[in-house]
Amino acid sequence: MTELVSTTPGLYPLPDWAKQELSDLKGHQKHDLISGNEGADIVAAYDRAREEVVSEQVDAGLDRVVEGQLRWDDMLAHPLTVHENVDTGGIVRYYDNNNFYRDPQVRGELTFSGDVAAELDATADLLGDDESLQAVLPGPYTLAELATDEHYGDEAEFLDAVGDFLADEVDAFPSHETLFLLEPSLVFSPPGEDIDARVPDAISAISGATDADVVVHTYWGALEEKVYAHLMDADVDALGFDFVAGDRDQTLYNINEYGTKDDIALGLVDGQNTLVESPETVRERVDWTLDQVQSQTFDTAYVTSNTELFYLPENRATEKLSALAAVADAEVEVEA
Repeated sequence: MTELVSTTPGLYPLPDWAKQELSDLKGHQKHDLISGNEGADIVAAYDRAREEVVSEQVDAGLDRVVEGQLRWDDMLAHPLTVHENVDTGGIVRYYDNNNFYRDPQVRGELTFSGDVAAELDATADLLGDDESLQAVLPGPYTLAELATDEHYGDEAEFLDAVGDFLADEVDAFPSHETLFLLEPSLVFSPPGEDIDARVPDAISAISGATDADVVVHTYWGALEEKVYAHLMDADVDALGFDFVAGDRDQTLYNINEYGTKDDIALGLVDGQNTLVESPETVRERVDWTLDQVQSQTFDTAYVTSNTELFYLPENRATEKLSALAAVADAEVEVEA
């Protein structure tokens, strides 16, 4: 029997009122984006927006609640673009879509920052005794791939440094139930032979810094077979897969050929399409996907969108939260 847990990979759209207010407060140029040294009015606006996004998740009935990452102007590159030893270079396309981020150019040691921990502390205060907090970070390979190394001088050393940096950040997090490490770059720009075997160690360094369940979530396609085989060596509780935009046959082949973890994350709701799936449709996708896994059953299946949700208008993102929550609430356990 498999417990269904509703959640998301985070990175939510800003509430509509916050877009206008923050645009007026911050300006419209590259140097006006978040740096970690914002004034009181900007901080207060983000605090109000965070409270709204957290309340929407609680009201929808999600089993795991994320901070929302509303300050992450640079999407998954954010933990580096606000670091004191990182300069922000030119604007770079964010994967294969119409979003852009500032190139984080690492020019010194990746020392402890605490930026994400502060966001999660604020979220934990909003949740009070509710133990549903889920932390979200880029995985080490993705964060390294989104950055430019001007300090370490070696790809393997840089990957290790990014993993250690993220582990130190996680060590400062408040108590959380789940940690999602987002690794779209493992699909979009797979590591070469000299790096793919090192990725599990970098991930394991991060998972070792928390007592929470750790999920490595991949999207925008299926993992190459060799990359998947190496990823299975990572000391995590679950791997996550994109069953919306990905090559389902390749993903299912990987799972059935190499096995997977005791838990699984199912990216079954489209994080980039405004069409809102009904709970019945999502539930059918859950049942179909679990039926295709011939080699094992799962303790927990995280039912989630395949990608971050910031691509969507606020109202559509909120409706998708309700659909996800309804699937898990309708019947807590499903036989795989």
